[in-house]
Amino acid sequence: MLVGGYAGSGKSEFAKFLGRLTGWPILDKDSLTRPLVDQLLVALGGMANDRSSELYREKVRPLEYRCLMEAAWDNVDCGVSTILDAPFVSEFSQSSWMQRFYNRCKSKRVSVATIWVECDPESMRDYIEFRGAARDTWKMEAWDEYLATIDLEMRPQGPHFVVDNRLGAAIAMADQARDVLSGGGL
Repeated sequence: MLVGGYAGSGKSEFAKFLGRLTGWPILDKDSLTRPLVDQLLVALGGMANDRSSELYREKVRPLEYRCLMEAAWDNVDCGVSTILDAPFVSEFSQSSWMQRFYNRCKSKRVSVATIWVECDPESMRDYIEFRGAARDTWKMEAWDEYLATIDLEMRPQGPHFVVDNRLGAAIAMADQARDVLSGGGL
């Protein structure tokens, strides 16, 4: 399962719901790579918590996602169902990336579910503020500028589920997780 969404959308929380319900391992991009990414950014002359500069986007992000995907393929190659948790904004936007991913999974006889966790700006800001992560400093300090960089209408290429995680959403995340696992809404 690929669980994606913007910062503060609730994708990690949703991935954890899925993990609790299934017992499947969760590969969270930040948990797997943050210590390495922070040190790499500093070694390259950047700031540890930067996630918005060209240095991060061009030099570090590709390696970060490569680490995540290599760990995922190790599980897939062993027949272990796995939940991947990362924004996946660039990847989900590219039909060629999605097709390669689906093809590789299909060659291993692995089913794929792509999940986009949707959230409105006000809820995202509340969630980001609540978690208080250093990597979100720029987003919080330049909220309007950050919002201008994201497309709230973005959806993954190909078949996908959309999970509504706005504050006050009509359906609880746990219920939406059960719906995804039953194949509903696809």
